[in-house]
Amino acid sequence: MWKLKIGSDTVREGGDQQWLRTVNNHLGRQVWEYHPELGTPEELQQIEDARKAFWDNRFETKHSSDLLMRIQFARESPCVTNLPQLKVKDAEEVTEEVVTTTLRRAIDFYSTIQAHDGHWPGDYGGPMFLLPGLVITLSITGALNAVLSIEHQREMCRYLYNHQNEDGGWGLHIEGPSTMFGTALNYVSLRLLGEGADDGKGAMGLARKWILDHGGVTAITSWGKMWLSVLGAYEWSGNNPLPPEVWLCPYSLPVHPGRMWCHCRMVYLPMSYLYGKRFVGPITPTIQSLRKELYTVPYHEVDWNEARNLCAKEDLYYPHPMVQDILWASLHYVLEPVFMHWPAKRLREKALDTVMQHIHYEDENTRYICIGPVNKVLNMLCCWAEDPNSEAFKLHLPRLYDYLWIAEDGMKMQGYNGSQAWDTSFAVQAIISTNLAKEYGPTLRKAHEYIKDSQVLEDCPGDLNFWYRHISKGAWPFSTADHGWPISDCTAEGLKAALLLSTLPTETVGESLDRKKLYDAVNVTLSLQNDDGGFATYELTRSYRWLELINPAETFGDIVIDYPYVECTSAAIQALMLFKKLYPEHRREEIENCIARAAEFIEKIQATDGSWYGSWGVCFTYAGWFGIKGLIAAGRTYEDCSSISKACDFLLSKELASGGWGESYLSCQNKEYSNLKDNRPHIVNTAWAMLALLGAGQAKKDPTPLHRAARVLINSQMENGDFPQKEIMGVFNKNCMISYSAYRNIFPIWALGEYRCQCDEQYRMWKSMDTSCDILQEPRVDIYFCKLHNVACSSSGRLQ
Repeated sequence: MWKLKIGSDTVREGGDQQWLRTVNNHLGRQVWEYHPELGTPEELQQIEDARKAFWDNRFETKHSSDLLMRIQFARESPCVTNLPQLKVKDAEEVTEEVVTTTLRRAIDFYSTIQAHDGHWPGDYGGPMFLLPGLVITLSITGALNAVLSIEHQREMCRYLYNHQNEDGGWGLHIEGPSTMFGTALNYVSLRLLGEGADDGKGAMGLARKWILDHGGVTAITSWGKMWLSVLGAYEWSGNNPLPPEVWLCPYSLPVHPGRMWCHCRMVYLPMSYLYGKRFVGPITPTIQSLRKELYTVPYHEVDWNEARNLCAKEDLYYPHPMVQDILWASLHYVLEPVFMHWPAKRLREKALDTVMQHIHYEDENTRYICIGPVNKVLNMLCCWAEDPNSEAFKLHLPRLYDYLWIAEDGMKMQGYNGSQAWDTSFAVQAIISTNLAKEYGPTLRKAHEYIKDSQVLEDCPGDLNFWYRHISKGAWPFSTADHGWPISDCTAEGLKAALLLSTLPTETVGESLDRKKLYDAVNVTLSLQNDDGGFATYELTRSYRWLELINPAETFGDIVIDYPYVECTSAAIQALMLFKKLYPEHRREEIENCIARAAEFIEKIQATDGSWYGSWGVCFTYAGWFGIKGLIAAGRTYEDCSSISKACDFLLSKELASGGWGESYLSCQNKEYSNLKDNRPHIVNTAWAMLALLGAGQAKKDPTPLHRAARVLINSQMENGDFPQKEIMGVFNKNCMISYSAYRNIFPIWALGEYRCQCDEQYRMWKSMDTSCDILQEPRVDIYFCKLHNVACSSSGRLQ
């Protein structure tokens, strides 16, 4: 039976301890281990039932419900509640009793799946191109069976078969249609994991047929070409150049890689090393077989020059512009032949040394976790290519487990080493919003400790300009302090959570974060504002939008530079405004100027229909929540800000006839609002829209949409207080979806909490006036609150 271990419990004495580095005793680390002796027959049957249910419904339900973790926590920390499950019929009003009972049941349950170190673990999978990189790297380095037990490999195969589409292919992500990138790499992964070419009860043959019917792997994307090249199943001459010499160019050049978005440069950094060396792993019988299985012509007859620019139409989200084709052709035909021969080859060697310096710097400053899963395995492969016996390679190995997550759909590689700090900051705000914080002191106290201990306490060492790094002292990461990369919105949400917790009694939530550390968080936040007033993700925007013309990744959009986003900008506004209220004298003028410029940026980037495009969540409902809340925090109101009123009109126009909101990931791809199939509501979209409208004062105008939305959330709650996992709600780079499994719990709590408190506030204000509803400006609001609180009104609107 699989067991999730947390924090210091993940480190085995006498095992991998010597190869693991940490700044805070591995706080937040999540590792799944297999223990054959664990589990009662009933528990093991429960797991098998969950696996079978997923398999039977895999084409309709693509997302796991994270049941293995929930089964474990139900055993270790069972949810005990005497509160009844309540439902609200269409003709019934939503009463305070129903809302409060739903909230208590929700937080009771959510508290039971909190880890002992204070964070909430969960599935952060979704992309289908991550696991292949891990399998290919371990296969090349000969570490596959040493790192991955038979049980690991079995669960990885389960995952891949579970997410194979009906046509035999795999998508870019779990809900996506089949692509060559996804299909070829996952087919190769299964072969490397020991599956035969005709195994899987026909699944492998069906996958191979999809590949060949769509032109063979010469039509795979550039990232796929690179992976197959290092494996030896594709030739480097079929790749467009990735010259490492670009790292030797002066930083003043707009195209210098140090100016790129950090995720982009950290992926192309090791790619350029592998390309510069033309690295190829051992050619095994399996690789020789793949050369026969994946092509429509014999391997020796492939036109590799033509293959350089081939890409299947199913994969082509960002077609190469002509300027890019000219650039690659020039590098391929002119510069590359020069760099491959003396004396220019010495420059190639110098460039490779420089690249490896930057790879080692990234590894060491993330404790070998690395910024993400793609550069994690690429950096590891580069360390092995440099020296198979190196300490760096050995330090990489135990950190692979940080990325692995198992659920009823199998074992996947996550899009990060988790979303620990991000989810915990949101969860704290959600619970506090309910005005029930005193009832959940132990939960908030543990979360508070995690937030305090996850803050980044130091900048990276050395000359930050030389390493192209921004300051990080005072920031919060997305996951763990060991990961350490600072992010603007993670810092803002961490700061908000810490500030809100500081307003609660210390006997309830523990000691507040040290004032100096709050100041450090403000400092790093202010440092991340761009000249246009907006906030990007990890760093300042360092180059120009036209640089996207050389985006070589056909599958992703907007990857080359770190763009400013409404989400990051709004989060910064909200955090700084809350800080200013509690610490009004600290850098007041700078903070006020920052907020004013940021609010102007949010207004400037709003679309004419009142929407904002969401770059990190699905999609317009997510961005609408941030856009409205940012402007409200900056002092704008519905009455004096047309941006807020237009945004509310947009959201209200997308409300479903049945109540609530349900937005498809297609909104992200197509940049146009799309409902879910059959116009189904989604609890997360519904909660985001509710929070946006509540923030704008919708309860004072017409609460009917909020009432309908609250009914959707209440009626969605499960018997144990949990909420169901529905369609995927995270996104990156326009085209790839990612799972935020905690959102199903966090945002219904948050939305219903805000809803409850605003209703209570309206009712108290109204009752204190001791007057009739009909003399107020919004009489139907107050009649509605009469119903909400079960207070009798006379026909004239007076309290009885």
